[in-house]
Amino acid sequence: MSSGADGETSSLGAARTLAEHLARRIRALGPLTVETYMTEVLTNPRHGYYVTQQPFGQNGDFITAPEVSQMFGELIGAWMADTWTRMGRPSGVHMVEIGPGRGVLMRDLLRAASTVQGFRDAATVHLVDVSPALQLVQRRALAESGWNIRWHTSFADVPSRGPLLMIANELFDALPIRQFVRTRAGWCERLIDVAPRGAQSEDGPGDALRFVLTRGPSPASALIPASVRETAPLESVAEVSPASISLATAIGARVAVEGGGALIIDYGNTEFGARDTLQAVLRHQSHPVLDAPGTADICAHVDFAMVAQAAHAAGARVWGPRTQGEFLRTIGIAERATVLSRVATPEQRDEITAALNRLVGSHAMGGLFKVVALTHRDLDDVAGFQ
Repeated sequence: MSSGADGETSSLGAARTLAEHLARRIRALGPLTVETYMTEVLTNPRHGYYVTQQPFGQNGDFITAPEVSQMFGELIGAWMADTWTRMGRPSGVHMVEIGPGRGVLMRDLLRAASTVQGFRDAATVHLVDVSPALQLVQRRALAESGWNIRWHTSFADVPSRGPLLMIANELFDALPIRQFVRTRAGWCERLIDVAPRGAQSEDGPGDALRFVLTRGPSPASALIPASVRETAPLESVAEVSPASISLATAIGARVAVEGGGALIIDYGNTEFGARDTLQAVLRHQSHPVLDAPGTADICAHVDFAMVAQAAHAAGARVWGPRTQGEFLRTIGIAERATVLSRVATPEQRDEITAALNRLVGSHAMGGLFKVVALTHRDLDDVAGFQ
């Protein structure tokens, strides 16, 4: 996120420009689905959040686990190397991170993976990111890694032949969702419309946006799991992410055919249910979803039940979900913290302890975040899920 008066002015200007674009589109074509709104706000080629902002870190809008401690990325690297070994140490492996942020996770991951003999020669690294600005940051972070690295804007662009080792950390929460509200008439879809003339957005002059519902039940409500669609009470909100289902299906099919394993780590729910989790975050604080579009992150809780169902249907074996704390403890984060502490100053030891507690604590990221692994069906043992 930009800092200082000039940066704030620039962000608000971009927000007004995107808001104006959205208002024009709505007036021309009608209200937007939540899915379309999220897509525009996050990835619009000119004014999208991930295209124009630097959201990660203390000076951004949120902090991810790799930003908390090097231990997180190192353990993911160890997991990948261990999975590669369990697969029989094949060549032609594609190590993939989707949504790599500033490249911190991949930098730490590769440092740990480099200690395993033969792994570097067997693998090619692929980073998938829609943001040219973030790709530049990643190139700088990984310039001296010594690995063969390629960049893509879509998972579909990653070479399709060869085993897959993949990590998606805090990616699925940013994939667009559709929202439905149960009314007496049935499940109506929630849309975004321009507010009546005279209303003004909170960030200054310009069109204000508001939530509305379709006039009648939406055929798209068939996407809602039957257990939710048939039993949720009136006024319940149900969320479905077609993008998440599509990506989970693609990953599941890939490991089912070519072999390998993929980790999905995010915050979310492990069972089907009706819930309204759409939210925006600006400078680590909650922000109105429809205000100043393009300046704040928009996300929703991941429906791990739906992700697992899609991957399983595509042929993958599904492990978990487990909490992040359980997963990291099982693969050795406490032992890694002990090793780092031996050569640390007292202040650094305190930082290591604080990071450990944040990553694995049941009331912190360790309990909020969940971990799912997708593998080939022949892989009968996976680190972290014993």
